[in-house]
Amino acid sequence: MVSKLTISVWWPSSILFLVLLLSSTSLSWDVTAFRTGISSGPYKPDWQSLDTRPTPKWYDEAKIGIFLHWGVFSVPSFHSAWFWWYFAEKRYPVYVKFMKDNYRPDFTYQDFAPMFTAEFFDPNQWAEIFTKSGARYVVLTSKHHEGFTNWPSKHSWNWNSKDVGPKRDLVGELAAAIKKTPIHFGLYHSLFEWFNPIYLQDKANNFTTQKFVRGKTMPELYELVMNYKPDVIWSDGGGEAPDKYWNSTEFIAWLYNDSPVKDTVVVNDRWGAGTACHHGDFYTCHDRYNPGKLITHKWENAMTIDKKAWVYRRQARYSDFYSIEGLISLLVETVSCGGNILMNVGPTHDGRIAPIFEERLLQVGQWLKVNGEAIYASRPWTYQNDTYTKKVWYTSKMENNTKVVYATMLFWPNTNIVILGAVKPTSRTVVSMLGYPKPFGYIYFPSTGLQIDLPNIPISSLPCDWAWVFKITNLEE
Repeated sequence: MVSKLTISVWWPSSILFLVLLLSSTSLSWDVTAFRTGISSGPYKPDWQSLDTRPTPKWYDEAKIGIFLHWGVFSVPSFHSAWFWWYFAEKRYPVYVKFMKDNYRPDFTYQDFAPMFTAEFFDPNQWAEIFTKSGARYVVLTSKHHEGFTNWPSKHSWNWNSKDVGPKRDLVGELAAAIKKTPIHFGLYHSLFEWFNPIYLQDKANNFTTQKFVRGKTMPELYELVMNYKPDVIWSDGGGEAPDKYWNSTEFIAWLYNDSPVKDTVVVNDRWGAGTACHHGDFYTCHDRYNPGKLITHKWENAMTIDKKAWVYRRQARYSDFYSIEGLISLLVETVSCGGNILMNVGPTHDGRIAPIFEERLLQVGQWLKVNGEAIYASRPWTYQNDTYTKKVWYTSKMENNTKVVYATMLFWPNTNIVILGAVKPTSRTVVSMLGYPKPFGYIYFPSTGLQIDLPNIPISSLPCDWAWVFKITNLEE
């Protein structure tokens, strides 16, 4: 049984460290305690075996998710989710000045926690926004590197959203709301914690001891899975230590073989030093990962609508945010190259989705309502980007045993003529536009490609804004 003293951050650190050290002999962790029976699953706790598991179909077909970075860092809402680290450890001048100018001299990061109030948090309202956005999955920060848990974890005494601040189970409330919708629910979880003394002790021992893993990180992960049954486990923060220290493969084997979400769950690739871009159901590699080309493994572009930060920032300017044109362009490019896009939103400390974030999400949903056919459950085509018109990206799918190619055009031509260099028609080829009632005429020129002649469509009759999708059937392969 893990002592509740293991993560109290309300005590002076020297006293806390002594208590943790004295209580460490009582720390225990046993994977069998979480099993429902003897494992009958095929996956062994090693990467060679785990990497053979097929990624559940829903994830590849979903294409679009929403990331939520929400925690105590949402109170200062200044520059970064790494506020505590940059202020207390790095002593960056901009953070030191911010604290000096706005808070009393003895104010600590822990003093922000009671101010993380979430009084306007309405999980059903959030779920409604996310549904209208067209997203097919949501990933909420359950715990960031600060160690504060957004659920009443038994392993985070007095440093969780039930004991301090909101006095609510934020993970549980959002999970319940999301599961009323078609959206899949997922959780981000940080393996390490910046200032946890047990983690720092393991680090000082060159990670030859696992007191933090056995007493904190792994019990939290099992608790999250058993209590909330997420379909995504988005791991982070393990890069200082090898995956063996984190017991990553043992946990993932349990997740794939015996957990209550074994048939639907997906995991990313951040499970220890050297695992990023090598293991997991999907690669994230690094923040805002976008190879710009087709790669052989499923991947995800985890990016931020506020281009400068993962957290809500009070000092953000309008120009810091993606325009809807830029956001849709990135979405289309990502999906064309076989990736999913995970668009990050930073809620406020009091539980609001700021209007600029809500507007962008609703605009994406508005566009997908017309053009989702080219996005959801699509597959990469022979070409990702057009060879003649670079602002055109391709996807494909099968429809009634016929290959359909979708060409998303990120501009409207002044001449009403579009040339697609990658497309070669047959005598049966039909070119139409999603949301528009009539097919278009075209001519093929071997030297340049397919020339599509667009009619003079009034602005009021355009099927959508920002980008337009040609649906092309019966092409020469």
